Amino acid sequence: MHVQEWLETIPAVAIYALVGVVIGLESLGIPLPGEIVLVSSALLASQHGDINPYVLGACAIAGAIIGDSIGYAIGRKGGRPLLAWLGKKFPKHFSEANIALAERSFEKWGMWAVFFGRFVALLRIFAGPLAGVLRMPYWKFLIANVFGGILWAGGTTAVIYSVGVVAEAWLKRFSWLGLVLAVLVGVSSMLILKNRAKKAAAKAETKPEATSAPVAVAAADSAS
Repeated sequence: MHVQEWLETIPAVAIYALVGVVIGLESLGIPLPGEIVLVSSALLASQHGDINPYVLGACAIAGAIIGDSIGYAIGRKGGRPLLAWLGKKFPKHFSEANIALAERSFEKWGMWAVFFGRFVALLRIFAGPLAGVLRMPYWKFLIANVFGGILWAGGTTAVIYSVGVVAEAWLKRFSWLGLVLAVLVGVSSMLILKNRAKKAAAKAETKPEATSAPVAVAAADSAS
């Protein structure tokens, strides 16, 4: 079942709580689809009047700020062993390469990595715990955390809700045009993906030939 279809089956209060909890856990350092849940809920609010977008945005903001703060505290207490433990539990997200990339971002941008990390899926999971592990001063972390949480969670809710309201009204007036556009976009996307797949397959076929040629030359030289 699609996320938005499932959200339609639960009451508004449960949606507020779900958004806050999922975003909070994601900000804490647990890989969850916080952004997908927020976008789906904001779209649902634009189509159903019983979901208040202001309450939804407030829950999202609270979850983001509180979750990041808890993640910071855990990271500060757990230190490097915590990252090693997370790497074993979630190797796809907390791999050594991802941790190194996040650390470079923190070393380069400092508190701005926490702020802008809200808008990057990988850094959104890392920001709180890694800031604690690297012992960023809490006042710097708190400022970036609060403003980043407000801008990302509140801004995402406002933008998606507004787009949903406009799109629904537009599609009601021009439903046939919307259907035609949807079909065109779908067909175009399919053709583009097929074209890219063919190019990727062609490159994959030429690579073994390109690499085998030097090997054959080296073998001939050694034989002679």
